[in-house]
Amino acid sequence: MAGIPLYFVDLQDDLDDFGFEDYGPDCDSMRITAFLDIPGQDNLAPLARLEKYAFSDNIFNRQIIARGLLDVFRDFSHNEEDYLTVMAIVVRLAEDTEPTVRTELMEQIPPIAIFLQESRPNFPTSFSEYLMPIVVRYLTDPNNQVRKASQDSLLILLEQGLVGQYDIENKVCPILLDLSAPESDDEYKVEAVNIICKMASMVNKSTVEQLLLPRFCELCGDGKLFQVRKVCAANFGDICNAVGQEATEKNLIPKFFELCSDSVWGMRKACAECFMAVSYTISPEVRRSKLSPLFISLISDPCRWVRQAAFQSLGPFISTFANPSSAGLYIREDGTLSIRPSSPCPTGNNANDVLSSPEEQVGEKLESLTDGPSAICENSNSDATEDSSAIQVNIGVDQTILTQSDNADPYVTKDIKECQINSYQEVNSRVQSAEDVFNTFLYWRPPLPDISQDLELLQCKTEIHEESCPVSEVLCNNCVASSEIKKVLQSLQEHMDDPDVQAQVQVLSAALRAAHLDSVGCYEIKQNEEVNGNYPEDTPGLVLDPSSVNESTLSSLPSQDEAINPPSPTVIKNMDSEEQHSGDNKALEAEKNDPLHEEEKSKLQDIIPQPLLDQYLSMTDPARAQTVDTEIAKHCAYSLPGVALTLGRQNWHCLKDTYETLASDVQWKVRRTLAFSIHELAVILGDQLTAADLVPIFNGFLKDLDEVRIGILKHLYDFLKLLHADKRREYLYQLQEFVVTDNSRNWRFRYELAEQLILILELYNPNDVYDYLRHIALTLCSDKVSEVRWISFKLVVAILQKFYANSANSLGLNFINELIVRFRHCSKWVGRQAFAFICQAVVEEECMPADHFVEHLLPSLLSLASDPVPNVRVLLAKALRQTLLEKVYFRSVGNPHLEAVEETVLVLQADRDQDVSFFATIKPKHNNMHITSLEKQN
Repeated sequence: MAGIPLYFVDLQDDLDDFGFEDYGPDCDSMRITAFLDIPGQDNLAPLARLEKYAFSDNIFNRQIIARGLLDVFRDFSHNEEDYLTVMAIVVRLAEDTEPTVRTELMEQIPPIAIFLQESRPNFPTSFSEYLMPIVVRYLTDPNNQVRKASQDSLLILLEQGLVGQYDIENKVCPILLDLSAPESDDEYKVEAVNIICKMASMVNKSTVEQLLLPRFCELCGDGKLFQVRKVCAANFGDICNAVGQEATEKNLIPKFFELCSDSVWGMRKACAECFMAVSYTISPEVRRSKLSPLFISLISDPCRWVRQAAFQSLGPFISTFANPSSAGLYIREDGTLSIRPSSPCPTGNNANDVLSSPEEQVGEKLESLTDGPSAICENSNSDATEDSSAIQVNIGVDQTILTQSDNADPYVTKDIKECQINSYQEVNSRVQSAEDVFNTFLYWRPPLPDISQDLELLQCKTEIHEESCPVSEVLCNNCVASSEIKKVLQSLQEHMDDPDVQAQVQVLSAALRAAHLDSVGCYEIKQNEEVNGNYPEDTPGLVLDPSSVNESTLSSLPSQDEAINPPSPTVIKNMDSEEQHSGDNKALEAEKNDPLHEEEKSKLQDIIPQPLLDQYLSMTDPARAQTVDTEIAKHCAYSLPGVALTLGRQNWHCLKDTYETLASDVQWKVRRTLAFSIHELAVILGDQLTAADLVPIFNGFLKDLDEVRIGILKHLYDFLKLLHADKRREYLYQLQEFVVTDNSRNWRFRYELAEQLILILELYNPNDVYDYLRHIALTLCSDKVSEVRWISFKLVVAILQKFYANSANSLGLNFINELIVRFRHCSKWVGRQAFAFICQAVVEEECMPADHFVEHLLPSLLSLASDPVPNVRVLLAKALRQTLLEKVYFRSVGNPHLEAVEETVLVLQADRDQDVSFFATIKPKHNNMHITSLEKQN
């Protein structure tokens, strides 16, 4: 009807002839084809009159018919002959030479098809025979508006499932393939590829893969029109999702690589924007090996707009690496993030499908590395510890064999040991990340040291005996070396102030520890070989601080006799090797103690490719805001929960510094984004990490701007329920700070506080509610804004229900007396009206025993019948008539309070105010409490 006023002036006479003179902009409610029912001077039947105006020389007449076709079908679809006549008129009208008529007709086809599907049993046949050819033909219409209407109608019909499979394969797809052919017109080609991309998700997979996918791949490489390639790039994710993983990896990924390296930056930008959708479709192996390097190239693109889009998609792309079983979390159907419950030990083929915690998955990886036994059902922390010990045992045994092998080349030996050390450090880092900082194993004993470098120092320039050399000789060598090292350490005690001497003492201490390990280890090996031929497990090493080495510590070390009583010594370790390699050892120790080196190591993980994580962590760099996007930090904050979920709580150390940087960002929008998601991050991290790392940031947000605090407030209950009870109690006093806002007109902030307090009541005991939350509720009940007061009255009712539900009747009685004083005897009528509402809600919600209500609240409620303000009496009438008298307790025969209530209702029915008498007389339609606009008047 929007187009009718354009013809109002010139065609008013025609409208008068139709039978209504005031046809204009306000006649939308009128049936457009009502003139067909009005007897005119022509004395024609309605269908004949329809045909007359449908093919009139007046364009406006034909437009009106096309626009009112849905009403025509509703009137004539019951008779088969009339229905076919109308359909023939539609077919003829579709050949109209006026583009506006064809456009009006095409816009009516989707609603007509929906109506006919519901009313006609032979809809598929008639639709395919009459209407579908019109839609397909209009796709090639010379007029742009007609084509646009046809494209929109086609997509609506496909989305509603009104087009049959036969028509899709034999009518729709062929015309789209013709329009998108290389020799086709450029404008038609762009429109066709746009339809192909949009309809891919609306048709079945086989149709897309067999008919549309080859043409789409061809269009991705169209060298003539960059507009075609841009449409393909923008919709690439939808096509991947439509054809599935196999076809995507086989046919689409190569094309995606071409688009990502296109010479036009708009193509690369479109690829960056759809990267997550593409990554979601493919396998983890392809995602890690192919897409990750490709994404890194987009992040370093020379065009700023491409880099900006890439960084915005970086977090979502990282989230596609997430594994629900490793994260220990899952997303419910309502979209909320929840902790995956621990399941019993799986059996059968699905034993490894569901793990109860991320640590168990890490333990399982370590078992596969060490070929150890499977112990999925055991405690995950103990699994990781045992696996760590097993790894160290194997490495220690290999090193012992290596040092005792005959004719060992020192350079080969060194290379082999470096490989072993690298493998050991890589696996050990996984074990430490799995156990995290809360493993009690780390508190009662120091970590097992890496002594591989020290062993190398002792083994250089050492005479190596033949493999047949008795074990006792090797043990003797180690013991003699121990005694010699002790002597050197004693001689250095007088010069401990010299830093160089301290470094030498540290090296010698490591050498002494290594010699002791060799002695004990070889002896145990010999004993075990005599029994069962197996290697023993490694024993914890001794850690010596150079500054604490003295005679007492040396005397406490195991001597030759304590370790073993060997035969006469044959070889003495050459101490020159330690001196020659002391410089290398200093550099090694400096690297280990370097805080920057430790910081880099703390960012390592194996869930996602490390370059992706490094780029994500760099989003907080101020230089990025200058070279990429001024709001890049906001995008980083927005996607941080998804990245944290992907990495799992065992890798939270990788994101901790970034999160703290974002939490202190100067832009309040960044902090606001974190505030809105901190409750989700708390679910991901668990209670321990939340208490350690999130609570301080949460406390900072509590004192931030209102724009930031509202994010905390909206999910206050969700966050507090994740904390321990003792930690949660610390926030009782701070809750009242939410009542004060930067702008007093920001009433929605206080409204949200009242809503959250209703939920928070369950987290605290009745005494805490009475001491802290009661004051906040009563303060909100006196708010200047009516909406805040009404939600606060519900909060008061919830508090009263909390007291009686927990048998805190004394607290409930005290609260009732306070309500009577504050509201019933309030000097303002708004307070007395609030008292009537509270009493009605108490009865409606049944928050307290009925006998307590009639004893403590009913007398004060009934006394409002004499209130001078009609608004108070109106709410009293509603409370008595619609709530109290509907309860079984008050309707029971012999109730002593029934008479008093009925007498009050009779008084209100005779009230001089019409509204009061109306609500006291009318019978309730439902029992639900309903607040009208009248109740909220001030």
